Amino acid sequence: MLQGKKILLGVTGGIAAYKCATLVRLLVKQGAEVKVIMTPDAAAFVTQQALSVLSKNKVETEFFAEDKTWNNHVHLGLWADAFVIAPCTANTLAKMAYGLCDNLLMATYLSARCKVYVAPAMDVDMLKHASTQANLKKIASYKNVIIPTEKGELASGLEGDGRMAEPETILAILEKQLKSAGKLTGKKVLITAGPTYEEIDPVRFIGNRSSGKMGIAIANEFAKQGAEVTLVLGPSKLSPEKNVNCVRVESANEMFEHCTSLFKHSDIAILAAAVADYKAADYSPKKIKKTKDNLKIKLEPTPDILATLGKQKKKQCLIGFALESENVIEYAKQKIKNKNLDFIVANSLQDEGAGFATDTNKVTIIDKKGKVFNYPLKSKEAVAKDILNFTLSYLKK
Repeated sequence: MLQGKKILLGVTGGIAAYKCATLVRLLVKQGAEVKVIMTPDAAAFVTQQALSVLSKNKVETEFFAEDKTWNNHVHLGLWADAFVIAPCTANTLAKMAYGLCDNLLMATYLSARCKVYVAPAMDVDMLKHASTQANLKKIASYKNVIIPTEKGELASGLEGDGRMAEPETILAILEKQLKSAGKLTGKKVLITAGPTYEEIDPVRFIGNRSSGKMGIAIANEFAKQGAEVTLVLGPSKLSPEKNVNCVRVESANEMFEHCTSLFKHSDIAILAAAVADYKAADYSPKKIKKTKDNLKIKLEPTPDILATLGKQKKKQCLIGFALESENVIEYAKQKIKNKNLDFIVANSLQDEGAGFATDTNKVTIIDKKGKVFNYPLKSKEAVAKDILNFTLSYLKK
C-alpha cells in the first residue's frame, strides 16, 4: 500500500519512543522509504542505531553532523510524502503550536510541504491540561492530522487517556490517508516501456538500445498517485516498483496482444516503448551459418500498436512518444493526427543527455491543438513527474 512513498518520522523524547522501532519496521515492510529525525532527548528511549538499521537510512538529531556537514532540514521537508511525529510530547506540541525552532525536528516541521501526522503521547493530566488542549486545536487548525491517543496504563502508573496510538493504528491511518490523497485513485493506466526483440533465428534478433528507464519512471510516478498501473515491459534488466503490475514481453506481437486487451479497460494509456518497426519475415528455427555470400533478410512491418489503440479509443486519454533525429516538432504533430493521440512526448537524439540508456531526458510535450511545451534537461524521474502533471492538467480541461 505504501510502496514508493517517502515517510519522514520525527521521534521526540517520550517513553513511547520505543514503539517507533516497530513503526519503522511496519512502514518499511509496506514498501515505504523511511527517514528518521530524533530530538536529542529521544535518544534516551530508543537508539539512533536501532532506527538506522530498521530504516536503512542514517538517523539525524542535530543541525550539523559529526563531520560538520549541515543536515539540510529544507531538503528533508521537501523530500517527504508524509511527516509523522510520533510520539509527540507536550513540549514539542507547544513548539509546533507557536512555531518555535530550536532543534532539527522543528526546523524540518516548519519547512515541510507535505501532510503532517501527529501522534501525541503524555500522561493523562498533561493531556487534559487546558494549554495542551488549546495547542492540539491550534495545530489542527494548521491542517495537521491528529492521531488520537489511546486509553490504558501509562508510564506514571496511572490509568487513563494519553498513550500513543499503536504502530499498527498509525500505519492504517497513513495507508488510508495516502491512498485517498492520490490524484489518480481509481484510474486504470496502461504504460509500455523498453525495446522489443524480433527474432531472426534462435541466436539473433532485431532490437534497439532502449533500457526502459523512462517508461518505468512514468509507471512508478503514476502508481504513487493511486493509479492502478499495468506496465507492459519489453526486454529490460530493470524493474518497476512493487505497486506496479508488470507484464514482461519480448516481441512487438506480444506487446500488441497485451495492449489491445488491456486498453479497453484503461482510462489512460502512455506508450513509451521503443517498439521495433520491422521483424524478419521468415524466422529460421536453426542458427543461420556465416558464409562468404551476402546475407539478405526480408523484413516486414510489426503491428502498429499506437495506431491501433487510436482507432479503438473511446473515452481514454492516449499519449504517445516520438524519438526523432530531425524535424522533431513536425513529425510529432503528424503522429498526433495520424494516430489519434491526445498529446505526445517528443525528444531528439541530437540533444545531449536525452535518448536511450541515459538517466536524463529533455522532452517537448505537444497537445492535439498543436500547442508546444518545452522542458529543460532533467532526470527521468523528474520528467515522469512533468508528464504526470501535464496529464492531470489535460484531464481537467
